[in-house]
Amino acid sequence: MKTDWFVLLGRSAHGFVYFLCSYETVNMRLSFIKLEAIILLILGLAGLLFIIYGGEDRTEPSSVHKEEHKPTIQSLLTVVPPKVKKLEWLPGCQENKSVESIVDFSKLPEHIKDFLRYRHCRSFPQILNAPDKCGGPAASKNVFLLLAIKSSPGNYERRAVIRQTWGEETSYKGAHVKRIFLSGTSKNEREDRHLRHLLQIESQTYGDILQWDFHDTFFNLTLKQFLFHVWLDDNCPGANYIFNGDDDVFVNTFNVITYLQSNEPDKHLFVGQLIANVGPIREAGSKYYVPVQVTASDSYPMYCGGGGILMSKYTAHVIYNNSHDIQLFPIDDVYLGMCLAKSKLVPASHMGMRTVGVHVPSAKLDSFNPCYYRELLMVHRFIPYQMLVMWKAIQDPHLDCGQKLAIYLGT
Repeated sequence: MKTDWFVLLGRSAHGFVYFLCSYETVNMRLSFIKLEAIILLILGLAGLLFIIYGGEDRTEPSSVHKEEHKPTIQSLLTVVPPKVKKLEWLPGCQENKSVESIVDFSKLPEHIKDFLRYRHCRSFPQILNAPDKCGGPAASKNVFLLLAIKSSPGNYERRAVIRQTWGEETSYKGAHVKRIFLSGTSKNEREDRHLRHLLQIESQTYGDILQWDFHDTFFNLTLKQFLFHVWLDDNCPGANYIFNGDDDVFVNTFNVITYLQSNEPDKHLFVGQLIANVGPIREAGSKYYVPVQVTASDSYPMYCGGGGILMSKYTAHVIYNNSHDIQLFPIDDVYLGMCLAKSKLVPASHMGMRTVGVHVPSAKLDSFNPCYYRELLMVHRFIPYQMLVMWKAIQDPHLDCGQKLAIYLGT
């Protein structure tokens, strides 16, 4: 049909032009300009007729048909969310606003409010891990002593000195010692970015950092303790003994191993500086302030000072099993006492564990004398340079204590 229209229009235009040209020969008064305008008008009319009638034979596909064949093009700006392989490691911890209905909640310090709001949270992403620290679960039975040291991210100097003194990973008369530091994150966002890099470097260099994504605060020390026992059960369940302490204590590793070798790892052992017949401190200005909104009880179970504790493999597993059913408590060493009490196990005292420092018989005597530390297991508190000096001093074969040691032991 298109072809017929073109032929018809072409013939009509040609005939009309021929007529006009013939007429022009008769009447020369018509100007050439008028003739050209008329020709253009005819051609325009022919084009309009083609537009109107020439497209009648096209068949438009239905809208459904167009949708079926429409290509799908993904925008370059589209962000595809990454697939998460394991959802169980995500915090999944929501603020518990119901605690705000507790009597006098609004009067509590902010850190205690936060503790109550998030007390139920026990699962946090692990930033740094050391799964092969003990050689795997099966080989971990070859670890005689695992040093688990709580250390805030910024305490690099303490960790550095511990690595080259009492925390050195070595073998003492066949007793293999391993070391791990337990850390959280800084509350200061800018500082946290830098300290994460620091701990990552330490982890890559020494392989001795466990870090979780929660703020490293005093009330969160219990979280460190809980998560450490989870890690221990997964990665180092066979370690015979565990020292659990702070990074500002001095440990006489030689004496600790000698003492532990007279015990049995499959029996209950939990020793430190025993604390009994005490209860929560209710003074709001104290670091250890625990209001009635946290616990109404006025007494704590017996426990050992958290600066340094020795426990057997058996007792560590008992604590792990009980910790899942005991509500988190803001004081970490008291929490361990609660875990023991649930199994009707009791902590014990050891004279060589001094979490409140060394008491000398006279103000004229130097409390930093190595003779006071040579026979001890652990002393709190030491600054980094003191650790290094004391570690060298107690190993001096020419150290002569004599009467000084006798006076000290007798007091």
